[in-house]
Amino acid sequence: MPVALQNPYRGTGLPDQTHYPKSDAHAVGALLALCPAHEPTPLIASAVLAGKAGVARLCIKDERGRMGLGSFKALGAAYVIAHHAESARQGDDWAHALSGRTYVTASAGNHGLSVAAGARVFGAQAVVYLADTVPEPFAARLRGMGATVVRAGDTYEASMDAAAQAARDKGWTLLSDSSWPGYTELPTLVMEGYLQMAAEIVARIDTPPTHILLQAGVGGLAAAVAAHARLAWGDGPVIIVVEPDAAPALFDSIGSGALVTSRGPVSAMGRLDCKTPSMVALAGLARDADLFVTISETEAANAVAVLAQNGLASTPSGAAGIAALLAGLPQVGADAHVLAILSEGPEDG
Repeated sequence: MPVALQNPYRGTGLPDQTHYPKSDAHAVGALLALCPAHEPTPLIASAVLAGKAGVARLCIKDERGRMGLGSFKALGAAYVIAHHAESARQGDDWAHALSGRTYVTASAGNHGLSVAAGARVFGAQAVVYLADTVPEPFAARLRGMGATVVRAGDTYEASMDAAAQAARDKGWTLLSDSSWPGYTELPTLVMEGYLQMAAEIVARIDTPPTHILLQAGVGGLAAAVAAHARLAWGDGPVIIVVEPDAAPALFDSIGSGALVTSRGPVSAMGRLDCKTPSMVALAGLARDADLFVTISETEAANAVAVLAQNGLASTPSGAAGIAALLAGLPQVGADAHVLAILSEGPEDG
């Protein structure tokens, strides 16, 4: 069963925080309206999975087809790059708006694809640093999108250090989906892009959910959706953040009352296997989330199997929020109306 931690900072946040996620999605929608690849992703009501989880209703935001990139991450870095292109373009020449500019990032997965896609569309170059643990097929997919791939270190944190150093040495633009002291502007814009997903949910769902399950790595998705949910629905929904027990970065930080780096083995939930949370995401979730839970590798794998049997193929990372529900959350009762996010498609999808 998932391990749970009640958030003592709910409503007030951690002390001495000055940077928070944005909550208003209007700017994102206006810019995405210019993108021919953009269209809303489905919101699915699954009575079968609700029954398996023992809840009254389960709505799933299916991000597996987002802009042809296979995950919600398409809304993040690509939105930032489009934002830059809108300022830099000459007339209607979007394809060369960012010629000569290089974006560099580290990625545990789909964030790198979003950087590569955005750079390719607007004429920039993309360099993606990957830890040695990231599968080679993913690296090949990045190269196929025109990105330069560099291997660095055994962990996401090590690859991020290398990407940041390359940005300093070569004058490239570091575009991370995490944040830390002195680096908040661009990751806050990345999270702003994720607000589109939350806005689509609010527009489509007929009644507000009683519970929202949000998986987290560095925390960008969870923080953005939580911020918009509070804007739209106030204090009503119980917001639950889900992490691997091998990478409880937010769980440990909330328990410590400050940002800390967690310890643990490599997780099969690779997209969520981030040991240090985003500073901005942590600030937002300390204010907006009610509960932090961790799930085991087995619980994530079981959810992947159940979802596949019901035509919703994903990965342990993509299924993590639903995995917590299927594994049994005492805080979610039989009369609950639950919202969860299927954040990515299968590795071979």
